[in-house]
Amino acid sequence: MHSPTFDEIYMGLAKNLANKSHCVKIKVGAVLTKDTRIVSLGYNGPPAGTHNCDQEWPETGCPRDSKGSCSLALHAEQNAILYASKNGVPMDGATLYVTLSPCLACARIIFTMGIKKVLYLESYAKYKGIQSDEGVDFLRRFGIEVMQYSLPELV
Repeated sequence: MHSPTFDEIYMGLAKNLANKSHCVKIKVGAVLTKDTRIVSLGYNGPPAGTHNCDQEWPETGCPRDSKGSCSLALHAEQNAILYASKNGVPMDGATLYVTLSPCLACARIIFTMGIKKVLYLESYAKYKGIQSDEGVDFLRRFGIEVMQYSLPELV
């Protein structure tokens, strides 16, 4: 019998959390851990108390900002980090599991909060049709361990 690793468990949870997202463009989940314990969870979507995009704009999603990004949504990793911060959870040395590699803005936040390792499933650059994963490049440039992860197929 296969005993799942923590990486498998936490990335699987991030993948399942993505299903909670109300985004009509892409669903992303994140799990923040420290010392093999979950310290926070997040998924992409608008701040609590605003609009759920799939209910307010089911065909198109929320309006775009001047750069073509969602005008309302917080990214999954932002939600996980903000919740941990709001509750006084220290993130120095933490590991972040996220289903989409961090964008550059999220990478800056990840670095600033002292998160030391990021595992992701899919490429943000591939999703956005841009040449490189700027967030991944930023994190690696400043000594954060980042790796693309593949969930094993379980029989």
